[in-house]
Amino acid sequence: MLILRRSDVQATLAGRETEIIDLVADAYRLHDEGATALPHSTFLRFPEDHHARDRIIGLPAYRGGSAPVAGMKWIASFPGNVAAGMERASASITLNSLENGRPTAFLEGSVISAKRTAASAALAARVLTEQNPPTGVVLVGCGVINLEILRFLAAALPDLREAVLYDMDPARAEAFADTCAAEVPSVKTVAVADRAEALGAHPLVSFATTAAEPHADLSACRPGATVLHVSLRDLTVESVLAAVNVVDDADHAVRERTSLHLAELRTGNRDFVAASIGALLRGTATLDPALGRHVVYSPFGLGVLDIALAEYVRGRAEESGLGITVEDFLG
Repeated sequence: MLILRRSDVQATLAGRETEIIDLVADAYRLHDEGATALPHSTFLRFPEDHHARDRIIGLPAYRGGSAPVAGMKWIASFPGNVAAGMERASASITLNSLENGRPTAFLEGSVISAKRTAASAALAARVLTEQNPPTGVVLVGCGVINLEILRFLAAALPDLREAVLYDMDPARAEAFADTCAAEVPSVKTVAVADRAEALGAHPLVSFATTAAEPHADLSACRPGATVLHVSLRDLTVESVLAAVNVVDDADHAVRERTSLHLAELRTGNRDFVAASIGALLRGTATLDPALGRHVVYSPFGLGVLDIALAEYVRGRAEESGLGITVEDFLG
């Protein structure tokens, strides 16, 4: 059993944004081809009121193709951690041998989770804005995920020059601007205190918040804006139904009271979902001209991405001699 700590994972993935985006794109293509196994995620919630927003999610997955891999991510989301100065999410990933099923690696998973989320968003931004690449982005929610999204957008969109930041806490947005400037110096960052002003600043918007219920519409966005709805529960049902909606997998994204799930409960169908990102990548689906409608990308965050990226990390870490090998883990 190879055990990889957070520092090992960070060292392995540093500066590899383009490779990670390509890996995520390959996983989406395989998923669209039917070469993956992806059961529904398991949500562990708690009966106590003080745990109402907390959950731990299990995401088992298998990626086929030329380099098959199987495993599971176990990720906890405790939003109250932020106020205590801790990261909201923590995660671990186990990989299993496809020869005998035995566990082969145990990895710290929050870095992998954040980077595959950001790579998915950046890939979608590149695909969905191909005809008119943006020079700026609006980041709603000033936390770890939008920082990674900015990093990956800078790699995926060479013309990106500015990021406008909005958070319910203006001081948090100001501090985040400094962090972004240090981490992604090629992009100028500006914190804005008014959400409507922020949403209208650029035709590319990324929502990455801890919202549990819809709180935003897209009326302040530019016509035809591309919206990366990464946190899944920000947008009102009306905004979803008025948009051209792209998902990673409808069976996964339209559940657990996401904005898309609420839209399905309202309408009784999923006709508002236009395409999946895998189908767009493979050319098995296309988007009709939006005619000024917003294009919303709502990725559930498929476990196959975590497993694919974890296997990439495992392989490179072994080559570099990183991690701790426990020979007698199974006795």
